[in-house]
Amino acid sequence: MKNNVRKLRKMHKLTQIELADKTNVSRQTIIAIEKNKYDPSLKLAFKIAKLLKVSVENIFILDDG
Repeated sequence: MKNNVRKLRKMHKLTQIELADKTNVSRQTIIAIEKNKYDPSLKLAFKIAKLLKVSVENIFILDDG
């Protein structure tokens, strides 16, 4: 699954640490999500979407490959 987390995080002027703290995960988790190496749980995906003020569908894009 591809995502726009990094772009949206930067638009909101948040660091990886700040996003991690606000979503109760580690910075390493945010890094892995941004590098498309980890797909977050549904609960975490909704937390990130709420914090970045967009829908889950606008952050996470299903990769049909």
